[in-house]
Amino acid sequence: MKAIKILAAAFMASMVMSCGTTPKENVKVDVELPSSGQVDSVSYLLGVNFGSMIKQNNFAEVLEELNMTEMKKGMQDFLAAEGSPYDEKFGEQFKVNPNTMNELFNSFISKRQEYMAAVNLAKEEAFLAENAKEEGVQTTESGLQYRLISAGDDYKVQPQDTVWVSYKGTLLDGTVFDQNDSTQFVANRVIKGWTEGLGLLGEGGEATFFIPAELAYGPRGNRAIGPNSTLIFDVTVHKVAKFVEKSK
Repeated sequence: MKAIKILAAAFMASMVMSCGTTPKENVKVDVELPSSGQVDSVSYLLGVNFGSMIKQNNFAEVLEELNMTEMKKGMQDFLAAEGSPYDEKFGEQFKVNPNTMNELFNSFISKRQEYMAAVNLAKEEAFLAENAKEEGVQTTESGLQYRLISAGDDYKVQPQDTVWVSYKGTLLDGTVFDQNDSTQFVANRVIKGWTEGLGLLGEGGEATFFIPAELAYGPRGNRAIGPNSTLIFDVTVHKVAKFVEKSK
């Protein structure tokens, strides 16, 4: 019944709207229908509600792929449905039983995730193969590629050291997904590619890291970062605080 409850919440505003747009009857009464401003406000909030559901279920980026005709049909069928949404047999009125919503959503998202993971991995292989030929680009045993601008001080960042850095992170298509002019963290509390790359730099060091998905967020991705995305970071190390083990 969880799926039905989700549908009921999502379409409640639609049911209100259907009442609010009823044509005026030829009967004089002292009660007025909602104003056009109220209709607009409710319409807008219905869109916000629907947008929230889409975003929470990771459908925002695939909205153009969805069948809008079927979406409209589903809304109309729900409004025309009889009985209580909490009745176990309520969902039998629809072409696709709403009780299967979570299962279908998860399957849809999973298949798209697998597809994008495969596409991004293919792009990564092609990119890294060509990038390795670029002047100044070096590749480590793990597969990390980097271009050193300045190595910085002789003392290089160790995994447990705290670093102060500035950076810009981009995807292969040039999209900037993260940027920070001043931040600090412990070197081994970030993705593997960062930890390894920082180990090449000392204070004042600058480099570009080309981080394979395996050393980043892998097939799961992370927020705005798709599955198996290759990450490119322009990094400057401003300060390094050596780790000091506490005496027992």
